[in-house]
Amino acid sequence: MPLNPNAVGAVGDKRTISWTSKDALLYAVGIGAGSADLPFTTENTQNVQQVVFPTFAVVAGSGTASPGKSAMGEIGSFNWAMLVHGSQAITLHRPIPVEATATTQDKVVAMYDKGKAAVVVTEAEVKLESGEPLWTTRSSVFIRGEGGWGGDRGPSGPQNVPPDTKPDHEVTLQTSPDQAFVYRLSGDRNPLHTDPSFAALGGFDRPILHGLCTYGFTGRALLGALCDNDVTKFKHIEGRFSSPVLPGDALTVRIWKTGSGEAVFTTSVGDRAVIDQGLVKFG
Repeated sequence: MPLNPNAVGAVGDKRTISWTSKDALLYAVGIGAGSADLPFTTENTQNVQQVVFPTFAVVAGSGTASPGKSAMGEIGSFNWAMLVHGSQAITLHRPIPVEATATTQDKVVAMYDKGKAAVVVTEAEVKLESGEPLWTTRSSVFIRGEGGWGGDRGPSGPQNVPPDTKPDHEVTLQTSPDQAFVYRLSGDRNPLHTDPSFAALGGFDRPILHGLCTYGFTGRALLGALCDNDVTKFKHIEGRFSSPVLPGDALTVRIWKTGSGEAVFTTSVGDRAVIDQGLVKFG
């Protein structure tokens, strides 16, 4: 059964999710934080209060959702080995609590026909039980072999292009050869990132790093460079996954300030961009 373009507009059930201090700590080490990041990686350091990385929003509550329908489940069937993450955005309405119970509800906002592939765009809203908004996410997935139904190809062209000048900040962070084995424990157990035979089905020589792990490393760099690690100042991040990362690669984040409280960025392995069309808002 192919994808169902009529799924655009489908809304999932409102479901309950929860996370704990331990979940936030595990995520922090999964994106490479450690002894230099004690507010994010410990809960019992003297005179240090635990805080949460803003990009934790992409995994918070993984595996805890109450029963209910997900909008993504309405798009039809496909080969999961052909799916890669296309883009991800997070808009934060307040800092993420160290632990909480919240509600989440997703919807399918677009499906684009790229000919030999399809792009599916979803949004999700997360709120505290009181109704207070926590964050909104928007993500797209690229599914090879699922296009060709004659639909809209979707938007194209340059977005968030860096100026032709030296970046205002440049930060390089090193991933571990075993990074995926830690990051996966935050919820994404896709064998594409750990199983060589499954990675081969997707056309990769060996398992690749989770795109959202690279995204988390990038968020760490942005938070430090632009907000001095003050999570109350981090408002929005978005970017497109343009090339795969292998565990053990060094990630270089280049940042150009483009206005008050706004900057564009890229993340690269050497000269190869792995996240582009990056935009961050802060202040």
